[in-house]
Amino acid sequence: MLDNVVQVAIHVLRRKGPNEFEFILGKDHLNLSPTVIRVVEELHGLYSSRASKAYGAFAEDAVNYPAQTFIGDFEKGGYRDFATLTKNLMGSLTVQAQTRSAAGGGNVLFAHFVKDAQVYLMVAVVTEKLGALLTSDLDVKDVTHLDFEGFRFAGRVNVTSWLNGGDRYIGFLKGKGNVAEYFKEFLGCTTTRQDKTDTTRLIEALEEFSEPAKGHVSDRAEFLQRAFAICQRYAREDMSLDFDTFANELFPSEPEVLTKALADPNRALGDGFKPNQRALSALVRYRAATPYWSLDLDRRAIAEGKASYDPERRTLTLRELPEALIAKLDRNSESDVIDHV
Repeated sequence: MLDNVVQVAIHVLRRKGPNEFEFILGKDHLNLSPTVIRVVEELHGLYSSRASKAYGAFAEDAVNYPAQTFIGDFEKGGYRDFATLTKNLMGSLTVQAQTRSAAGGGNVLFAHFVKDAQVYLMVAVVTEKLGALLTSDLDVKDVTHLDFEGFRFAGRVNVTSWLNGGDRYIGFLKGKGNVAEYFKEFLGCTTTRQDKTDTTRLIEALEEFSEPAKGHVSDRAEFLQRAFAICQRYAREDMSLDFDTFANELFPSEPEVLTKALADPNRALGDGFKPNQRALSALVRYRAATPYWSLDLDRRAIAEGKASYDPERRTLTLRELPEALIAKLDRNSESDVIDHV
């Protein structure tokens, strides 16, 4: 759920001919009726659940990619001039659409909202769909409505994160092929693949998903071990991770539930990266060190009772120590007793 939907506008991007578009401005601000708020909530929910997203930051070239300037001016003006912001962004979107022969038009929804105390701007291109309506006198007539499920282009800017120096505050649907690139260019977004960072974020997502309190996974150690094996295969074969395919293999009973967790835009984790082999070990091992000891523990040790952790005492107990280690500890223990006599 969104904390607050602040401002919404819908304009139209229309194709005039080959590589030629125009835009038609709608109202400066839509009345924030329950229907409008529901539309924004539903679109944001659909955007959040889509697996194939990419993340990045504004390009340094603000002249050719002016979205950051428009949004910056909007913020500096106290978020008041929504009409100028959306008009300027429609101009940029029109220019970028004309660079892609396969780009299509549609209704362009702009939503300024707050979620988890963060300010966002979402842009989504939504086409229309013909449906049927059952009237009060039980007749049927045609009705045109927004095709939520079919929307392909959407982006979200976390304005708060941008102003606070974040590194992945823009997200957008990647879609298929390079058609969606014009939407990325419109946002002025540069993406960098950081395989090690993304692998670490993937591990965090899988650990959170498999927490007993979530109720998704009955055997957490086995789940993470399988995730490790699958990711290792991707790494060995130099393959990029696809969340839908990955979720179907790892969690075939309810893959859409896992996909939704991985695709959560608040995590800023996009697919398409290649798992980093070194970082992957955190899926199956605990590692830590102090000036007095170092630890490298397989997660299965706890699952199989070879080790146990007491969260209240904050202690870790190891069982079935190797005979060589026991003998060495025994010798040192005897020596310590003699030294203290």
